[in-house]
Amino acid sequence: MEGLYLYCIREKTAEHQTFALKGIAGKGEVFTIIFRDVEAVVSKVSLEEFSSEAIEKKTREYLHWIKEKALTHELVIEEAMNNNGEILSLIPMRFGTIFKEEASLKETLSNDYAKIAEVLARIRHKQEWSVKAYLQDKSKFERLIKKQNEMIKEKEREIADLPEGLAFFMEEELKEIISGELEKELNELTEDLFVCLGKYAVDLSKGKILEKELTGRDEPMVLNAAYLISEEKVEDFKNAFARLNQQVQPNGVYLEHSGPWPVYNFTAYKKP
Repeated sequence: MEGLYLYCIREKTAEHQTFALKGIAGKGEVFTIIFRDVEAVVSKVSLEEFSSEAIEKKTREYLHWIKEKALTHELVIEEAMNNNGEILSLIPMRFGTIFKEEASLKETLSNDYAKIAEVLARIRHKQEWSVKAYLQDKSKFERLIKKQNEMIKEKEREIADLPEGLAFFMEEELKEIISGELEKELNELTEDLFVCLGKYAVDLSKGKILEKELTGRDEPMVLNAAYLISEEKVEDFKNAFARLNQQVQPNGVYLEHSGPWPVYNFTAYKKP
């Protein structure tokens, strides 16, 4: 028995969109179901294969299946956002949102229509951009702290006047001080970056700091932020980003941005 897998809800397009990607089941077309002035982007799936129990089991036993399907889910949403060169406002659905039949999907759209319309209106002509910061060279950042921090400089002067035996214990204490000050200064720097770029956004959000296994990078992530930006402010945001990146790189911190992304972080309406 087949159901409908829902990727996202968007404003109805003027022209019909033919999707290049196949559906999450690996076969079958991605298509839209229109309801009033919105449309649901869907594809057909086996209700047995994509039941909540089946997905939960695959999450435990077949991680490669989940990763593959989650990637398809994301790519379809990205394709739905880009229609003939136009970036469309849409509400992404969470992975595994399925309806048994078209009638139940339309009933949900009808019941939640006012909420859906409000969210789409709020994000219309806006884009989500991601900014991540990495501590690319810890030694550079540490040298900066040692140069500017009076407490550290005072402790170094004390150690210089001590006998070698006593100096060893003071050096261990100094290492702890430097580590604490590094964390403090890094937190202040990333907060300043977060707020400064937020001046160009209508909304901003901090995400979870990702481990190296997830980023694929050797250097640690120190900021994971998202910004909702009006289309007319995107270039200003990019220019400000470039200036900030140029300022912090000599101190061992590296920034990267990406976008526009589907508006994941600023749509309160997540699931019908």
